[in-house]
Amino acid sequence: MTRSAPPPLIQRASGRRRKKRGAFVWLWRLFLVLLLWLCGVALYIVHVGGRDEAVGDKIRADAIVVLGAAAYDARPSPVFEERIRHGIDLYKRGRASTLIFTGGFGGSGARFSESQVGRRYAQRQGVPARAILIETVSRNTRENLREAAKLMRQKRLRRAIVVSDPLHMARALRICAEVGIACLGSPTPTSRYRSFDTRWRFLASEVYFFHRDLFVRHR
Repeated sequence: MTRSAPPPLIQRASGRRRKKRGAFVWLWRLFLVLLLWLCGVALYIVHVGGRDEAVGDKIRADAIVVLGAAAYDARPSPVFEERIRHGIDLYKRGRASTLIFTGGFGGSGARFSESQVGRRYAQRQGVPARAILIETVSRNTRENLREAAKLMRQKRLRRAIVVSDPLHMARALRICAEVGIACLGSPTPTSRYRSFDTRWRFLASEVYFFHRDLFVRHR
């Protein structure tokens, strides 16, 4: 006895369910691919930030570039202070003979630029004024490094060690390549981004900037 075909209405309903199920499967696969990609980018950022290329007594460069961060009048923020201290330590260990501090004025009422605050701190730690270069116009990481590149060209400095926070290092090194700085990365050994919440938010912002820089053309 042959089985009769289901009524057309049931066939159409079954077809719609299959289409919905198929669309859901593809959306789920797309979500997994996107999630894996983002995790891969995050792991890359963490990996680069955990690698200090300035380790070793034979490592030498022409300059140490300290990326700017917030300053409160004449006092560096805790994040900036960690960067300044690491830059000074590299200088005193003979990794380079010139310190370059970057960072402009944080606001219209600021008396000192970030770089001036860094220079003042370094001089108090015994770094001579002749060993320090600063720029006072930059407002973000890309401008920090663009202005540092100008100073290096003016002074005929060819190679730099770049200092920043570990999770910031991947973006800094990528921008160095774009602005023409031959560099090594040296992340701060400690970071003020210590809690899970602050580290997570910092990492999330760096993942965002990684993708933004892929699509936004900078002058």
